[in-house]
Amino acid sequence: MTRTAFFISDGTGITAESLGRSLLAQFENLEIRMITKPYIDTLEKAHELVEVINGVAVRDGESPIIIDTIVDSNIRQIISDSDGFNIDIFSTFLEPLEQELKTHSSYTVGRTHSIGKDEAYMDRIQSVHFALDNDDGARTHQYDKADVILIGVSRCGKTPTSLYLALQFGIRAANYPLTEDDLDEDGTLKLPRVLAPYQRKLFGLTIDPRRLAAIRHERRPNSRYSSMDQCVQEVSQAEGVYRQLHIPFIDTTRFSVEEISTRMIAEMGLVRRFSPR
Repeated sequence: MTRTAFFISDGTGITAESLGRSLLAQFENLEIRMITKPYIDTLEKAHELVEVINGVAVRDGESPIIIDTIVDSNIRQIISDSDGFNIDIFSTFLEPLEQELKTHSSYTVGRTHSIGKDEAYMDRIQSVHFALDNDDGARTHQYDKADVILIGVSRCGKTPTSLYLALQFGIRAANYPLTEDDLDEDGTLKLPRVLAPYQRKLFGLTIDPRRLAAIRHERRPNSRYSSMDQCVQEVSQAEGVYRQLHIPFIDTTRFSVEEISTRMIAEMGLVRRFSPR
């Protein structure tokens, strides 16, 4: 069964889409066609969108799901008069909060994502710069300022996780690749010397060798780097280091970057400098 879902906002649509995806993910037996419509901030845009929604309702033979974070009550009314099943985030949550807090909301468009005087904006920028400057072991002299240092074999998800931690939580994350250069003479992987002073900050990532081989094949097809034997060996050696030195780690194979990050934060006790966008 396929249904269409619209995430509608008079701003970026980030809040509507995030909440909508979280809600719809609970219905595993449904195939959801998801459409995000940001910046619906005029009556004209609202009327045009209603025509689209009504057309989808006719095509699907079912009412589209509408999840919106529209602030303007006139625009919200136009959307609610469409042939969709509407979940109005503001009327659902803000109105009861207004009653409880005995005050009115400012109903300001883009309030969640505005820069304004929010110091979190500068924290976000600085954390992203830190992640980029300390990506893939390029620099190591700032590790004393890192909140966490991700380690793992090449292409296991270190860079996207570092950037996500920086962008969403202001966490200063560096990452360092475990490579054949870190092998002992007997072929055993050892912890790189540059990481030894920061062992308490280390968090390991691992991955299923078959998935790793597939990812590497897209980068360097039919190479030793992407061969199954090489991937199995590297993953096994990395996990051996984690277990030997009691470094916490997670298998990234079946987890999204959001799940990897939140699990890491919980396990490492990392402090979020701000809430996610």
